[in-house]
Amino acid sequence: MKIILKKDVANLGDAGELVEVKTGYALNYLVPQGYATVGTPSAIKQHEETIRQRAHKEAKNIAEAEAKAAKLSAQELKIAVKVGESGKLYGAVTPAQVAAALVEAGFEVDKKNVEVPEIKELGEFEARVKCYKGVFATVKLNVVEE
Repeated sequence: MKIILKKDVANLGDAGELVEVKTGYALNYLVPQGYATVGTPSAIKQHEETIRQRAHKEAKNIAEAEAKAAKLSAQELKIAVKVGESGKLYGAVTPAQVAAALVEAGFEVDKKNVEVPEIKELGEFEARVKCYKGVFATVKLNVVEE
């Protein structure tokens, strides 16, 4: 019997998959527990249409993220920080500071999506910004004295 899984089931499949199982297992356990729905021809057709729409939407999101990543990679941010007499920074440059500088430059970026190496001195560095699943941009940072 064909069923469409609603939830991940160990040793069977992930949510959204169309799998073949024995009729008793499907009707006595998976369907009553809410793990699956019966794979009628209309349900299978609707499931395939849903998968096709998700793939189209995912491709669109990836294309938008790649365009955003290209714009971000072209940016060079200047971050002004307080510096001691020896040329060392008071503290370090944080992802929040980089995200704030990107917001000022006109980009919507959350600080959780910014990866910054440990920066404790003046100079030029690179930060990675996650735009979408697997799509990253590299932003040049120029750390200068305030």
